Amino acid sequence: MAASSHARYGLGRFLLLGTVLVSVAACGGAAATPVPPAATPAPQTAAPTTAPTAAPSAAVATPTTAPTISSGPVSPAGAGTVVAWGDDSSGQTDVPAGLAGVVAVAAGDDFSMALKSDGTIVAWGGSDDPAETKIPAAATGIKAIAAGSNFGIALKTDGTVIGWGDNTAGQSKPPASLKDVAGIAAAGSQALALKSDGTVVAWGDDSNGATDVPSGLKNVAQVSAGYDFSLALLTDGTVVAWGDKYPTDVASGVAKVPVGLGGVKAVSAGFVHNLVLKSDGTVFSWGSNSDGETKVPAGLKAVAVAAGGNFSLALKADGTVVGWGSNDSGQATPPSGLASVIAIDAAGSHALAIVAQGS
Repeated sequence: MAASSHARYGLGRFLLLGTVLVSVAACGGAAATPVPPAATPAPQTAAPTTAPTAAPSAAVATPTTAPTISSGPVSPAGAGTVVAWGDDSSGQTDVPAGLAGVVAVAAGDDFSMALKSDGTIVAWGGSDDPAETKIPAAATGIKAIAAGSNFGIALKTDGTVIGWGDNTAGQSKPPASLKDVAGIAAAGSQALALKSDGTVVAWGDDSNGATDVPSGLKNVAQVSAGYDFSLALLTDGTVVAWGDKYPTDVASGVAKVPVGLGGVKAVSAGFVHNLVLKSDGTVFSWGSNSDGETKVPAGLKAVAVAAGGNFSLALKADGTVVGWGSNDSGQATPPSGLASVIAIDAAGSHALAIVAQGS
């Protein structure tokens, strides 16, 4: 990723935001958020389709009886329009006029992307690095998207992954042999792919161990990428983390999962903090709290979460969004009147939301 302090905040979701918002979300990051079962089931394989599916992703959490592999920040509630807020120094919140039919969003460091229901991608922002918004011609039949600092990746319905933008650490060039992918995540200068068999493949910058997938890791339901660390949510509702050799991360303990953490159904990695959505709708956070990003509002119940640079977002069941943490660009303050939101994502100092069409 770029050496500037601004670029270091690039986070991809899922919501998921995939993502988890159930898709988020997301950027993240950010997935059908897993709900711990009585017994650990085998990961479910996302069947390829010829058009983007509306399978839930890490950004929006919908109740399920068993966890399923997250395909990324895809809204399970249909398509909609996009609302953006926060830092607009590179045009990342300048949503293209008339953009509609959006089923997923992904926020990069200084650019944004939207996945449409026809399987195509629209990108905007990135005035400092236009390559990140130059969507390749091969980007058709897409079912999930993820954004890093200055690059993007997309999951196709045939289970393969494509990338574009900055490739200084190999982050926008997925391994040639990569296939059977069910979910993706990106942040900083690294990317993750969740395969349909519940294993994880990582590539890009490994200077801090973010791509050192733990040996034997399996039964993964969702992945989320932080600045220089990674998270995996297992089908039993527990979380595994790796990376965090960067001094700031080590001090924050962002990649040290709190003892006893369980009952998780969605994860979202930020710059140096994490959010998890639990099966009872409560939100838990750990890592750096330099701007109050881990101070979850008392009594909050949510259906999706998205961790940005040093701020956090949560989507409530009534379609409204709550934010906390750093707010120097207004990123933690959703626009007044924002409602009917079905998916969210966040990265750096800006945020994205999908608003249900017709609302």
